[in-house]
Amino acid sequence: MAAKLHHFRVAILATDGFEESELRKPREALDQAGAKTTVVSQRSGDIRGWSMRDWGDTVRADATLDQADPADFDALMLPGGVINPDRLRIDPRAVAFVKAFVDANKPIAAICHGPWTLINAGGVKGRRMTSWASLEADLANAGAHWVDEPCVTDGNLVTSRRPDDIPAFNDAMIALFAQRVKMPM
Repeated sequence: MAAKLHHFRVAILATDGFEESELRKPREALDQAGAKTTVVSQRSGDIRGWSMRDWGDTVRADATLDQADPADFDALMLPGGVINPDRLRIDPRAVAFVKAFVDANKPIAAICHGPWTLINAGGVKGRRMTSWASLEADLANAGAHWVDEPCVTDGNLVTSRRPDDIPAFNDAMIALFAQRVKMPM
């Protein structure tokens, strides 16, 4: 894959309980496209992934929410897993971090349960989105138009349903982010 995202900085917001494949595979795709990815978390050190039905491998947090500045990044990626976004959406620092991307109209990619944090950051009203099916009512109640499709791009937002959709999610995420490489921020 060509380095479409050379020097493009992507924050990946995650904490314990992130769905392992939804962080690792999109991060690998972003890295292969030339992006600089940074895992931002609630605390320093390793965070533990969830692998379908049990705890999975760890990933090192590159920066904490107290250290990371949204202005230092060009885009945001929100992996799912049930535990991960549930913990993040009740952390005012995480919600403020996501809201900064929403307010700056920076590209955001969210998969599975990742949109939960976007709801709390006020980033879904009027948006056409998809997610894990159990979020349909949450997104609709927050003003989004939920659809059951593998991947949906609406303006600066790309969303996807589940791990099976990661290839489509990666392609759409990279295409969206690549549009911003060409545009001045």
